[in-house]
Amino acid sequence: MAELKKSGERFTTKWGLILSVLGIAVGTGNIWRFPRIAAQNGTEDGAGAFLIAWITFLFIWSVPLIIAEYGIGRNGRKGVVGSYIKMAGKRFAWMGGFVSFVATAIMFYYSVVAGWCAYYLTESVLYALPQNSSEAELVWNGFQNSMLPSLFHGLMIFLGGLVILKGVKSIERINKILIPSLLFVLLISLVKALSLPQSGAGVAYLFTPDWNTLTEPRLWLEALTQNAWDTGAAWGLILTYGAYMRMKDDITISAFQTGIGNNIISLIAAIIIFSTVFGILGSHMTNSEILDVMKTSGPASTGLTFMWMPQLFNEMAGGRIFAVLFFLGLTFAAFSSLISMIELATKVFVDMGITRKKATYAVCAAGFLFGLPSAISLEIFANQDFVWGVGLMVSGGLISFSVITFGAEKFRTTLVNTEESSVKLGRWWVFVIKYIVPVQVITLLSWWIWLSATSFAPDSWYNPLSPFSVATVFLQWGMVMGLLKFYNSKIVAKTIVN
Repeated sequence: MAELKKSGERFTTKWGLILSVLGIAVGTGNIWRFPRIAAQNGTEDGAGAFLIAWITFLFIWSVPLIIAEYGIGRNGRKGVVGSYIKMAGKRFAWMGGFVSFVATAIMFYYSVVAGWCAYYLTESVLYALPQNSSEAELVWNGFQNSMLPSLFHGLMIFLGGLVILKGVKSIERINKILIPSLLFVLLISLVKALSLPQSGAGVAYLFTPDWNTLTEPRLWLEALTQNAWDTGAAWGLILTYGAYMRMKDDITISAFQTGIGNNIISLIAAIIIFSTVFGILGSHMTNSEILDVMKTSGPASTGLTFMWMPQLFNEMAGGRIFAVLFFLGLTFAAFSSLISMIELATKVFVDMGITRKKATYAVCAAGFLFGLPSAISLEIFANQDFVWGVGLMVSGGLISFSVITFGAEKFRTTLVNTEESSVKLGRWWVFVIKYIVPVQVITLLSWWIWLSATSFAPDSWYNPLSPFSVATVFLQWGMVMGLLKFYNSKIVAKTIVN
């Protein structure tokens, strides 16, 4: 009876919903990944062209898919698999399972990143900041060569599990604290960063476009990938929270608030990073040398955030305080996203008749065990990020497929444009979800396969043991899809019966 009662759980307020979904969207992708990707896709003249492409995909990829996820979740009132079955039909349950697995596979190593953030928060509180690259590298290598990454990974999984045990009310309550606190930290950091002597050069660089780069396919590929990463679109996470959405909450308004709110936070994070880097290094480095610092990803893309930023904070007045604030914000962002990933997997098992308590224990135990290889080895971490990060594109295609199978126009008129909705979704969305999103998926995957075979792993693209090959991606995807397809009928029976 307790589980039946819990199935009727809802977010208590509109702001509870929006803040919780922003908790999904606002993560390390905004603070750790976005500034680095913007720098890598900039030229000597600026990174503004990348921002144009990135904002374009907000409206032709992220927002349309966020609308779809809200609608699928609220219609199904179950987790990803149960809601996908109700939308697309029983024979496609394995597709919903794949969407769930991609987000869960990301959770296995995302908790490792969350642990890094928590460790560096602790480090910045307890110890002096590194004064040069050698000291910063010593801190990083000492951390990675110890048991601490595994311990912090386990700690973040444990804390996330405590939140999920209590259900949606606990998720709403923690995000009402985390997200406003994160915004407060970012705004303080923004004011400080903009006060640095050369900060204006960093802001100018970020927003100045080199129009010629808009003709480069790779820029658009990176922009689409980044927008999928930092909005949380197509992960199935928003779909899961959509199951707790009230009927009077407007899907269209909520989707635009989610997408635009997330991108504003990404821009604030980028301004902070660019202002800080240019503001401190601008006095003794040229723009090209500064960009080299920002583009250097370091082991597992850690260079800018975990090696350079502590050094830069050390050079500014009151830097210790702002280092603490920066890593506090980063930890909050990582944790709010992590709890949504734990909830996604937990909800799938709850739909199969398992109690929330047992499901949470099982998911957290699996999360810790399957995340250990990434905590121990940066090569395994990078491989998993490579495989399942690209898997998000497939998830986007599968979510689009479910809407098309149900009927995109029917979806728009019956599930989104309800009597309670104050803003009606236009027919443009039907065109985007039926044609534009699938074209983006096919184009992205084709272009990615080409890049992987010619740039990422030109000599080993056919070798499944090569960490960045086409073969390793298709092997891991194929194994998961094959198992899910084989057990499709059992997944349906378990989810539907209970």
